[in-house]
Amino acid sequence: MEIKTYENGIIEFIDTNIIINEIDDVFSLFSINNCSTIIIKKENIVNTFYDLSTGFAGELLQKFSNYGKRLAIIGDFTNIKSKSLKDFVYESNRTRQIIFVGTIEEALEIFNKK
Repeated sequence: MEIKTYENGIIEFIDTNIIINEIDDVFSLFSINNCSTIIIKKENIVNTFYDLSTGFAGELLQKFSNYGKRLAIIGDFTNIKSKSLKDFVYESNRTRQIIFVGTIEEALEIFNKK
């Protein structure tokens, strides 16, 4: 797995494979890389994350909140059809614990402001 490191404990995973299949995968990434913030691509998370009825996204957000960790998911989220997912993305971006943005630059700008 290729990783790019930024200031302030931020790392970016440069990979096209799924690296998050379950909640524990995320926290393994944090502990192995000793960081506070992870940036990944939309494709790096298993598709069940984007189906809110599975509870995966809500559970993940709760864990991030509990542990004070941050996650940026990079991708195109402009054409979301599900109202509940659109609302989840909006609320997540508002709290800045897990953010959904289009570019690495947007993620770095948001996380470096906080």
